Amino acid sequence: MVSDEERESVIDIDKLIHEPARLMIMAQLYVVDEADFIFLMRQTGLTWGNLSSHLSKLEEAEYIEVQKEFLDKKPRTILKLTKKGRESFREYRRAMDHVLSDLPD
Repeated sequence: MVSDEERESVIDIDKLIHEPARLMIMAQLYVVDEADFIFLMRQTGLTWGNLSSHLSKLEEAEYIEVQKEFLDKKPRTILKLTKKGRESFREYRRAMDHVLSDLPD
C-alpha cells in the first residue's frame, strides 16, 4: 500500500526534468560550467533535432541558457544551467532520493 506521503513525493517530481532525454541533458550540464551542443549530442546520444527540441523546452522553462557565437567563422552553441535550472535539478534529485529511499530492498 502506498502512503499519502509517498504518493505526494511522486506527484512532486518535476516532470519536465524526469523525461529521460532531458534528465540526461540536465545531468550533463549539472557537472560542468557549460557545454557546447556537439559535446551534449555526443554525450547523450541524441540526434541533432531531438536534442534541439529538448533544449528548447528546457530553455522555455528557464532551466538552461543558450548562447550562440562564432568560432573561426563557424557557429557554436554554448549551453549552461541557469540558477533556476541548477536548483530545480537539485530539488529533483532530493525528491527522487526520497521516493527511492522508501522502497524496500
